[in-house]
Amino acid sequence: MSSMSRRTFLRTSSAGAAALLPLQQSKPQDSRKKGAPKTSVTGPVRYATQRCAIEWGYSSGKSYGDPFHEIELDVIFTDPDNKEQRVPAFWAGGQEWRVRYAAGVPGRYAYRTLASDPTNSELHDQRGVLEVAPYAGNNPLLQHGSIRVAQNRRHLEHEDGTPFFWLGDTWWMGLCQRLRWPEDFQLMVADRTNKGFSVIQIIAGLYPDMPPFDPRGANEAGFPWEPEFKRVNPAYFDMADLRIQHLVAQGLVPCVVGCWGYFLPLMGADRMRKHWRYLIARWGAYPVVWCLAGEGSMPYYLSQQKEEDARLQRQGWTEVGRYVHQTDPYAHLVTIHPSRSARDTVNDPSVLDFDMLQTGHSDRASIPNTINAVTGSLQQQPRMPVINGEVCYEGIMEASRQEIQRFMFWTCVLSGAAGHTYGANGIWQVNTTEKPFGPSPHGRSWGDVPWQEAYRLPGSRQLGLGKALLMRYPWWMLEPHPEWIDPHWTKENFVQPYAAGIAGKLRIAFLPPMWNPPMVKELEAGVTYRAFFFNPVNGKEQAIGSISGNAAGEWQVPIPPVFQDWVLVMENNVR
Repeated sequence: MSSMSRRTFLRTSSAGAAALLPLQQSKPQDSRKKGAPKTSVTGPVRYATQRCAIEWGYSSGKSYGDPFHEIELDVIFTDPDNKEQRVPAFWAGGQEWRVRYAAGVPGRYAYRTLASDPTNSELHDQRGVLEVAPYAGNNPLLQHGSIRVAQNRRHLEHEDGTPFFWLGDTWWMGLCQRLRWPEDFQLMVADRTNKGFSVIQIIAGLYPDMPPFDPRGANEAGFPWEPEFKRVNPAYFDMADLRIQHLVAQGLVPCVVGCWGYFLPLMGADRMRKHWRYLIARWGAYPVVWCLAGEGSMPYYLSQQKEEDARLQRQGWTEVGRYVHQTDPYAHLVTIHPSRSARDTVNDPSVLDFDMLQTGHSDRASIPNTINAVTGSLQQQPRMPVINGEVCYEGIMEASRQEIQRFMFWTCVLSGAAGHTYGANGIWQVNTTEKPFGPSPHGRSWGDVPWQEAYRLPGSRQLGLGKALLMRYPWWMLEPHPEWIDPHWTKENFVQPYAAGIAGKLRIAFLPPMWNPPMVKELEAGVTYRAFFFNPVNGKEQAIGSISGNAAGEWQVPIPPVFQDWVLVMENNVR
């Protein structure tokens, strides 16, 4: 947030998401021992489940002085169609490297290792077979697969084509020990899944609003890197694994933010690539989304060369984006969290799969920039989905309350966004009741509300209600149609109704508080809609009845039950 704006995996069993088994840990064993894996001329046979991560390790008898930097280990998997994936392994500490792999389709796979030291026979050219059974559980991320961009390049979908609605929550510092594992973290996950969230935006330990190695950023095992960024700390990531794995087990997509943008000049490009390789090796087998950095082009708060840093970061993150695409065998989505727009944060937007926005934290004063940013991005090339990844954290600066959360959600989605990210002040920085986060390097604190209060703020539930309404319809087919309602928002007045829909099938309009209800226009001749008011505060519905247009194709909306914002829904055999 800028000063300007603000090792086990829980595998879902075939019985369902509630029945969770430990990640399949597979270790080569002597086939003569009881219970050892079957062997063949191609090496040990291991067993896995489709889309579920399996993990095993390789230990080196040869000792390396600095194994993290001296050795890289990859595992080449060949699927049943003879297609190869090159999967990076991660250094697990000592002289051990581990690989995690999630097979996309059932069947028999062959694998072999490729070490940067080909003379080490314990690491190099180790071969085996992986037998993969179909997934039979009910975790939607494992049923339908990871997230990708749909063919229309406007919304997101699972790899099997099932539409995916992005309702994100902002847990920037959610891997630190101030959000205790397991009690605090699991409480938050349960709350967000119950409310309908589908994505958690979370940083891989290199946090904003603090200098490197600030104690506020540590987890139970310390920091993600050793002092002076000498090498990664595997024990840190062992603890982070538990949290990332729990998100996936509960059906939440981790949007993994590699670091805050200013860490690039602090660490250097080479170590940043190693950082990203490590993240891909650790978490690429899960259905994640990659976010290269937070506020990617924003220099460190106290930098004395901000223009130079911004230029370096913009180019550097472009290069890191290319590296992530080249290194990730699963082709997970890639974006970058910006100060304004992801497109403007890199020199080549083709390294991005979707545009992420940040549009301000100034309550109602942020509305014009928000709408202009969403609609402006949708008009740019290359065409890509748009998500507002940060806007008006609920409660920040004692403002941006629940009515603003509803306004931002509905106006962004009805303007064409592929979803929306919510944030609550107090959660992103993990204020605790005992100790608030405190000031950022610029000397200012963003507020002391503890996360234990912030997660109960009403906006999160109300956005979940909005998503639940949209899920009743083919929301991915919605097109913005401001002309369908009068008055409607314009560049001169952004606080007027917003409308979108599917011609002849569905119309949805967000109605800010208005004394005189609007007129619905351009109704199709011969089409009768069932209309109702949806209360975005509590999810209750108020029936209006069957309606159709007059000779001019118009219909006057009645006065809503209460003077507040409402959602008008008009449906015609669309579910």
